[in-house]
Amino acid sequence: MSIVLEIKGVNKTFGGLKALTDVNLKIEEGKTHAIIGPNGAGKSTLLNCCIGKLIPDSGSVTFNGQDMIGKQPYEINHAGMVRVFQTPEIFPELSLLENVVIPALAKRDGIFKFNPFKMLSNETEIHDQAMRALADVGLDKFHQKNAGSISRGDKRRLELAMGLIQNPTLLLLDEPTAGMARHDTNQTIDLLKKIKDRGMTKIIIEHDMHVVFSLADHISVLAQGCIIASGTPDEIRNNPKVKEAYLGETEDE
Repeated sequence: MSIVLEIKGVNKTFGGLKALTDVNLKIEEGKTHAIIGPNGAGKSTLLNCCIGKLIPDSGSVTFNGQDMIGKQPYEINHAGMVRVFQTPEIFPELSLLENVVIPALAKRDGIFKFNPFKMLSNETEIHDQAMRALADVGLDKFHQKNAGSISRGDKRRLELAMGLIQNPTLLLLDEPTAGMARHDTNQTIDLLKKIKDRGMTKIIIEHDMHVVFSLADHISVLAQGCIIASGTPDEIRNNPKVKEAYLGETEDE
């Protein structure tokens, strides 16, 4: 199995705080790799180093054989690494359809050429792609509604559609079920399983262990900026270090 993303010896400090220490990860093509750990463990910092929002102090991030260190976030996005954020970054005054069309146009036309005010009547192919992406997440019937008027769970699914329409090689999901009721969480799990069946590679940061164990092929555990364990779900579930640092606390909740 080929490696889509390789992180080697990544370190990141903020002042005197070591956010990441010698982090090493390999993400296999077509797999769902979960990264778990307590709050403040460095999970979001690691993703930010991958997408160019932060530059590591040392180490390398290689995506599809190319060094990503120093590249701009839009360059990494256009290379095929797409992040869906924990807090939905949508356009609340626009319709669901328009929200999904915008990243598709930006991906196709390039960041400096794309025009978000293009008439959709001239963009039949993009329109059809956007409707399919909305259908994938169960929102196509509401494509004309303003994005600001839908529920939190639907906003998370809308942003997922905004990521899917970009046809990513690697999809980064930052707590995709945070704040959701159990019904919405289970719907999202089903959606992500459907994406997994297509062979899309994913990294998921998630606190809900039901979500993690439902979706992950491989799990890495961060604690205080260090990878303390990495393995299959069964290996992680039974790892004493993980239970002490994280899982034991979660299972008691």
